[in-house]
Amino acid sequence: MRLPRTAHTDRPWRIHEFARDFRVEDVWSFRTPGAGPDDFPEMLAAMRTGGSFAKQPPPVRFLFAVRWKLGALLGWDDPDKGLGTRVTSLRDRLPHDLSETADDSGSGGTPFSSVYELGDESVRELANKTVHTLMHLGWVPGADGDHELRMAVLVKYNGRFGRFYMGLIAPFRYLIVYPALTRQWERAWRDHGRPVPKAAGPRS
Repeated sequence: MRLPRTAHTDRPWRIHEFARDFRVEDVWSFRTPGAGPDDFPEMLAAMRTGGSFAKQPPPVRFLFAVRWKLGALLGWDDPDKGLGTRVTSLRDRLPHDLSETADDSGSGGTPFSSVYELGDESVRELANKTVHTLMHLGWVPGADGDHELRMAVLVKYNGRFGRFYMGLIAPFRYLIVYPALTRQWERAWRDHGRPVPKAAGPRS
């Protein structure tokens, strides 16, 4: 479900200390029935297992495939347009207590790199010719008493072209990508902890 920007900006996240020059582009919530205040690491683990971008439905995979193909043809994703070249990683702004928490072991098949990961907050980033983007995941009390996952997308446009690009892809984000991501991540939470069915053995 889409939320107003204040659903992110009004909460005391650590990200506010380091990303004042980024714009909050999107805020989305994901239902996690039965989740408690200490279950954020479990949710992240569930997402890595069953909610990776590589497991998205065909329409979403197609959109991303088209995007990466265009990026390759037009040079949007060349190494000199990314982190450490065109822009400085947000990691370079972090104090010592956060800089040691980055974890790139579970990227889920995406180009995002870990910035930091806490007990109720996680940040990943990517940069290319269009934008420098942060994906912030937070763990908050929901209206029904359970905790829920919230995702905020923060961007810093690379000039007018970056602003135009984000406006161009907005319908695809709201109508296809985010609804599919919602179904996948919520299903990952529902399925977490369930035993994996054993494969049938050879018949005698």
